Amino acid sequence: MSIEPSSPPKEVCLIRLSAIGDTCHTLPVIRTLKAQWPTTKLTWIIGKVEASLMRNIEDVEFIIFDKSRAWKAYLDVRDTLRGRNFDLLLHMHASMRANMVSLMVSAPIRLGFDRARAKDYQWLFTNRRIPAKPRQHVMDGLFGFAEFLGISEREMRWDIPVSAQDREFARKHVDPAQPSLVISPCSSQRFRNFRNWDAVNYAAIADYATGEYGARVLLTGGGSQLEKQYAQDITQACRSKPINLIGQTSLKELLCVLEAATVLVCPDSGPAHMAGTVQTPVVGLYATSNRMRTGPYFCQELVVDKYPEAVAREFGRHPEELPWGQRVRNPRAMDLIKVEEVKAKLDLVFSQ
Repeated sequence: MSIEPSSPPKEVCLIRLSAIGDTCHTLPVIRTLKAQWPTTKLTWIIGKVEASLMRNIEDVEFIIFDKSRAWKAYLDVRDTLRGRNFDLLLHMHASMRANMVSLMVSAPIRLGFDRARAKDYQWLFTNRRIPAKPRQHVMDGLFGFAEFLGISEREMRWDIPVSAQDREFARKHVDPAQPSLVISPCSSQRFRNFRNWDAVNYAAIADYATGEYGARVLLTGGGSQLEKQYAQDITQACRSKPINLIGQTSLKELLCVLEAATVLVCPDSGPAHMAGTVQTPVVGLYATSNRMRTGPYFCQELVVDKYPEAVAREFGRHPEELPWGQRVRNPRAMDLIKVEEVKAKLDLVFSQ
């Protein structure tokens, strides 16, 4: 069986469970498929947190995988899909958790990544693979699924639904008549995931934006203890106190705040890619990960990129000599990013 653009499938199931940034990269692929196949029913198996951002998108059925339910989460998906058959499975998440979820999906064509990118043995769970294209940005890699299906023209559109209440939340905190800087200081808390900059540096940036441009500064993030501590440390170190929204926004409220803001400063994290969906400039702070793979897609010129220097120090090599996506697991790598460099990137945005 084959899939041709001129003969669209009736039902397609897609797996991309996480993370927030990767689901943001996945959405324009879905928009592209719907533009090409308007009559095709699309079902997206997605993580619970990520679904809270993506929910209410028209013409897409969401099936929630709640990892907090452990093994019961797989049974939830199985029960929801019982008796259903899809024409095509797009296995767009190379992880063992996603592999196990894929076993709940009945489809004759099971399309996954090429062998090099099929981490956690994903290749054992698929029977078709997209062509190998090395050293791509994550979003370009996901578009490889559409390209495999003969769809080359991209629909670079997000249009994530938000409510009037979500927009009203943003209006309470972001004044369109005043420049605004959002600082999202923390990345996801994973083992040896050293992506966070020092709180004192963020405070210096906040004071600069306020003093030089009269900007309103907002702190955003989740409700973890680390993020709350960052908020406290940044606020204490600032001369003019920022608005602290850490732990106080839903993802849709955060999206509206980012859309209303002048600029976002953050490390490699979900908010960097959320901002991209609403065309807000992102000053990305990159030292432990490669901006060419995971940087803000539309704002590469605003990234403060110390990854090559961090790689040279850690491995004594050039990034081109390392596996694509190689992380630098050094807790001091982010210290390579200097406050003056971030200020210079902010100048580019605020002076426009």
